[in-house]
Amino acid sequence: MTKLLISILFSSGILLACFSKINPPSKVFGPDYEGNLPLDTLQLPEGFKIDVYAEGVTNARSMAYSPDGTLYVSTRNEGNVYALKDTDGDYKVDSKTTILEDLTLPNGVALRNGDLYIAEVNRILRVKDIANNIKEGVDFEVINEEYPDKKHHGWKYIAFGPDDKLYVPVGAPCNICESEEDIFNTITRMDPDGSNMEIVHSGIRNTVGFDWHPVTGDLYFTDNGRDWMGDDQPECELNRATEAGMHFGYPYCHQGNLLDPKLGEGKSCDDYIAPVLKLGPHTAPLGIEFYTGEMFPSEYKNQAFIARHGSWNREKKIGYDVILVEFDANNNAVRYTPFITGWLNNENDKVWGRPVDIEQLPDGSILISDDYADAIYRVYYEG
Repeated sequence: MTKLLISILFSSGILLACFSKINPPSKVFGPDYEGNLPLDTLQLPEGFKIDVYAEGVTNARSMAYSPDGTLYVSTRNEGNVYALKDTDGDYKVDSKTTILEDLTLPNGVALRNGDLYIAEVNRILRVKDIANNIKEGVDFEVINEEYPDKKHHGWKYIAFGPDDKLYVPVGAPCNICESEEDIFNTITRMDPDGSNMEIVHSGIRNTVGFDWHPVTGDLYFTDNGRDWMGDDQPECELNRATEAGMHFGYPYCHQGNLLDPKLGEGKSCDDYIAPVLKLGPHTAPLGIEFYTGEMFPSEYKNQAFIARHGSWNREKKIGYDVILVEFDANNNAVRYTPFITGWLNNENDKVWGRPVDIEQLPDGSILISDDYADAIYRVYYEG
């Protein structure tokens, strides 16, 4: 009876609103460690190493690395955007500037031609020539404020595509519902000045990470499945868009083959685009990055890393890791395997970190943000 009541309240959004005010999503479980981050509990493939690149970066979320060596990091719950620098080249950040603060869920950051773009819930900001304007309280302009102000799945990951347009997702304003406005459950795009905003894909519940395949140019994005259908369904997704105007099923069909018990009646999953991979139930896959560097072994070239933020709507926790998506000779995703595990202790179900975003550095190493441990890690290869 208790589970049924909770399910009803979550579906209506009532309990979620209360829950979010008490415990923001990135702090659901509370700290499970004391003192220094326990990096020795992390398992990586042979020859790979992981170090702390930056610590004390509260609620570190999306990242964008500038050619001048500055790493721009967004937050969600803190409302801040940081500029981080490693000034002495030891791969440890020693300079941190809060360039913006008190924004509304500023999850997304992107760079283009020296300008920094930031996504709030309902608007897109631009800071021109950011490298020469790093300071507290930097000036910005609002280039688009046409997005809904709904905070439920309202935080946005943003990135520029091969077409030089800024891609901006709009999540579902609920756990499961038919949205009244077409803008919800979509990925949109716009010109760099904020004009000509259009919906490019739909049927997407909540994507907080996407990237383009370095060979085919296809858009790959993660999508978080709905809650309250049990511990093991539906699975979260990795999707591929090969052309504009594709519909990926939400809210009628999940994981490519599972009709929604509430909204799927009379629908067919055959009418929607199925995911290329299922990524596990409630694993919350977020950032995805195709590897194009030279540091890692050759078999990693053009493969994709995904940060799985980890479950909350599950009796036994799952995720809290970074996985490697393997592509075959025809550039098709065929499987995923663990790359970094250990933020979750499977024996006692305790968690000390939650990966969010992945960014490749010029030397071929990668950075991973963690909004739970308030840190950014650097992964490199010494094999």
